[in-house]
Amino acid sequence: MDLIRKYFPELNPGQYSKFEKLGSLYNEWNSKINLISRKDITYFNERHLLHSLAIAKVFQFPPGSKVLDVGTGGGLPGIPLAIFFPECSFILIDSIGKKVNVANAIVAELGLENVRAIQVRAEDYREKFHYIVARAVTDLRTFMKWISKNIDKKDIKDPGNGVIYLKGGDPGEEIMPFKNASIYKISVFFEEEFFETKKLVYIPVLK
Repeated sequence: MDLIRKYFPELNPGQYSKFEKLGSLYNEWNSKINLISRKDITYFNERHLLHSLAIAKVFQFPPGSKVLDVGTGGGLPGIPLAIFFPECSFILIDSIGKKVNVANAIVAELGLENVRAIQVRAEDYREKFHYIVARAVTDLRTFMKWISKNIDKKDIKDPGNGVIYLKGGDPGEEIMPFKNASIYKISVFFEEEFFETKKLVYIPVLK
C-alpha cells in the first residue's frame, strides 16, 4: 500500500483497507483463472492498481456520474475507480463470462454497492454514460465505433463527458481522426519506470 499512500494521501482508512484487500483478492483469483500474467501479478499494485488510478490523477468524476468500463476483464480499471469515487456508479462489461463472474465476486467481497459487472459485447450494449473508461482494449478507432452510442450527450458533466483510454506507447495514427483528443503522460504523475511509456487519452463528446 506504500504506492497508494504515496500518490493518494487524501484517501480515507476505509478506501486504503479496500485497496489493500484488492491485491490479495486478485492474487487468490489469479491462481484459479488467468486474469493477469504471472509476471505481472507480482507487481499488481504498480502495474494494475496504480495504473487504473492514473485516471483519478487527471479527472475528478462529479458525484452522481455514471461510468462504463469496457473490456474490464477481472474488473480493471473499474473496481479501483469505484473505490476511489464512491459517489459515482460503475458498470463493468466484458464478453467473457468467467472474468465477469470474478469481477462480481471481488465486488461482493469488498462490499462495494456502486459497481457491478455484466457479460455483454460492447457492440451490443446500449445504455448511456457520462464517462467511458478502458485499458488498451483494441485500436482506439475501433473502440470509438463500439462505444460512441453509449456516451450521454445531454446530461453533460464537468469535466466534459467522453472517453478516457489508458494506452501504452505512442497513440500515433489511432488518435488522428479525433482532433479534440488530449494526451496525458502518466509519468508526470507516477515516477516508476513502468509508466514511462504509458499515456491517458481523453476524447470529449461533441454535442
